[in-house]
Amino acid sequence: MIEIATAVPTDAAAILDLQKRAYQSEAQLYNDWSLPPLTQSLESLQHEISTITVLKAVREGVVVGSARAALAGETCAVGRLMVEPRLQGQGIGSALLHAVEACFPAAGTFELFTGSRSLDNLRLYQRHGYVESRREEVSPRLTLVFLRKQRLSAT
Repeated sequence: MIEIATAVPTDAAAILDLQKRAYQSEAQLYNDWSLPPLTQSLESLQHEISTITVLKAVREGVVVGSARAALAGETCAVGRLMVEPRLQGQGIGSALLHAVEACFPAAGTFELFTGSRSLDNLRLYQRHGYVESRREEVSPRLTLVFLRKQRLSAT
């Protein structure tokens, strides 16, 4: 059983530990251990928790997933959606994505990005209605794929 809740500053250490484990596969995929999720400080994450929406997925008292989001106008930027590596493929990422979308009923659009080689991430987002909007080459090793989802209006 997974419980999704809003993170508080005291969750920062557990989320940061999870983040470092979850992004190891991305670092290996791109041969880049300087990715921002791997170099983020505890203080920086505590500040994010205090200023934007950070969700945590908890199972048996342990943080096993997290996602961040912030609203700018009618667009919700979704970031750092992560799941404990050994628990990936069990619906935790989907649950976090749905929870983020539910937290922002005023958002007309949701945006996120992932690396072009992160095929599991791309499949997850596309399964949930996100479509590629653009690509940005960051380095010869890394191209970011930006995806968007329009909220369906109730009629």
